[in-house]
Amino acid sequence: MTDIDAVDFFTNNEVLHDPYDYLAALRGECPVRRERHHDVVMVTGYDEAVAIYNDVERFSSCVSVTGPFPGFPVPLEGDDVSGLIAEHRDDLPFSDQLPTLDPPLHTAHRGLLSRMITPRRLKENEEFMWRLADRQYDEALEGGRCEFNAEYASPFAMLVIAALLGVPESEHAEFRQALLSGSVIGSSKEGDALEHSPLEYLYGKFGEYIEDRRRSPRGDVLTGLASAAFPDGSTPEVIDVVRVAANLFAAGQETTVRLLSTAVMLIAEDRALQARLRANRDLIPNLVEETLRYESPVRGDFRLSRVPVTVGGVDLPAGTTVMLLNAAANRDARRFPEPDAFDIERANARSHVAFGRGPHSCPGAPLARAEAVVSLSRLLDRTADIRIDEAEHGPAGDRRYKYIPTFILRGLTSLHVEFTPAGNAS
Repeated sequence: MTDIDAVDFFTNNEVLHDPYDYLAALRGECPVRRERHHDVVMVTGYDEAVAIYNDVERFSSCVSVTGPFPGFPVPLEGDDVSGLIAEHRDDLPFSDQLPTLDPPLHTAHRGLLSRMITPRRLKENEEFMWRLADRQYDEALEGGRCEFNAEYASPFAMLVIAALLGVPESEHAEFRQALLSGSVIGSSKEGDALEHSPLEYLYGKFGEYIEDRRRSPRGDVLTGLASAAFPDGSTPEVIDVVRVAANLFAAGQETTVRLLSTAVMLIAEDRALQARLRANRDLIPNLVEETLRYESPVRGDFRLSRVPVTVGGVDLPAGTTVMLLNAAANRDARRFPEPDAFDIERANARSHVAFGRGPHSCPGAPLARAEAVVSLSRLLDRTADIRIDEAEHGPAGDRRYKYIPTFILRGLTSLHVEFTPAGNAS
């Protein structure tokens, strides 16, 4: 890539489909480098990204979802903009969402989430996943081909989280329809409106559940959510519980769907890889980690510097918007030798930053990992061969894949596959 500054990472369609040459070129000049189109400092180095993820004192998460769009409501002037952030954070889109909160409020709400999602509950949910995977594959694998996202990954991910949070099964179909009609977060296309709260449907539903269970406790998961307390023992407002539950419900599905479809695409594209996995299912957990490293479902995350700070030898003034590019950090050769090679036996694959790092690391990471292991294991059990549908995506060497048009997420809009059912191999 000859002219990095000619490329707008946030809107360029070629970079949307294949960002890695651009990200490598950025890192090659400096792992902390300002881009010229939106005045964002792009952090492409692994060590530098981890340092910022862990630095909640000098970096605020108030712009974690929106970055430079639509921008901070007032000019950020002075050597400490903490007061301006506190005064105007509620004017920012998504300001009520867990990823945008800073300590101590984030600490309290994150603690509330840990009281909702206990190890015991996760274990019970994993047992449900195996049954659900078989049920969804009964539908998706009928007919010799399917669109994997719509016919398996999306309903599976939605129903897993619905079950985890105790949504009544009679309302699962309603939830699925409402969430399928929602907008994608992270679009920078001209004319797109950023809603202050894009999760109104989930807020309404979970608000009803929590208020009902507080009035009439039952022996169910929703009662557990309704009775969850902050770490200091105080009772949260209903809206506090609702926000945490709704955020987990919405965000967890989107990233899991992208992880699942990417992993299946890689398996279907590489026959030798597929054969190894069929011969040894113990390779699947590390395949999941390497998939997360190689094609992170989250392209990046944003932070706003509160005070002047130096990262990677670069001085950043107070009020600087930085983008922590997970997709770039996960291919930093200083951390991952031969980073552009997909290696399911990579020893340090799990040290990727696909789920972020530090206090804001993804709370649903254990759930996403379990969903991927279950889904891939069952897919291999239920098929003798998985192939890319060339009628939809073109021949090998000239594939036509489309990626969701957002600067936050990375993933296929659809994945059409063909397969031979287990027991029918010729």
